Amino acid sequence: MNARLLLVLCLLLPTWVAADPLDTLFVELGEATTAAQAEPIEQEIWSQWMTGPNEEATEALKRVVTNMNQGEWTLAMVRLNDLINENPTYTEAWNKRATLHYMLGNADESIADIEQTLKQEPRHFGAWSGLGLILERRGQLRAALTAHREVLKLYPTSPSSRQRVESLEAQLLEQSI
Repeated sequence: MNARLLLVLCLLLPTWVAADPLDTLFVELGEATTAAQAEPIEQEIWSQWMTGPNEEATEALKRVVTNMNQGEWTLAMVRLNDLINENPTYTEAWNKRATLHYMLGNADESIADIEQTLKQEPRHFGAWSGLGLILERRGQLRAALTAHREVLKLYPTSPSSRQRVESLEAQLLEQSI
């Protein structure tokens, strides 16, 4: 019987060793009790998300971020479209394109890319937050509240989502009176 247990443990060990580092980071993020404690964990999660399926994809996304920061929207969109076509499982490319669509006022396209982001990475608190902002802008306050609550499930100390939840709850309370 001990030999069987040892065999099972040996078979499972590679699974434990190869665990996704994001899993550990999300546990730590969920256990953080202050924003200061959560911030470096959040930054490491973003770093993991920015890392693409290969070096070329990672570098391409870095160039896109530079384009976005410099207001080069058209070039950023072309690069994102190419990047997603070449690497459809690169979740952060979808999220960056959702962000760019949001910045350009293309809410429907942004939501479509957010949906793809969340399909690939349901824990993407940035995508949940973006969805909440779009829904709030559209006046869909209950749905926006749900999206921001999803952020807080993943990232309980998120100052922006905590603020949005409090504001939305107050607005909904006023509407019900």
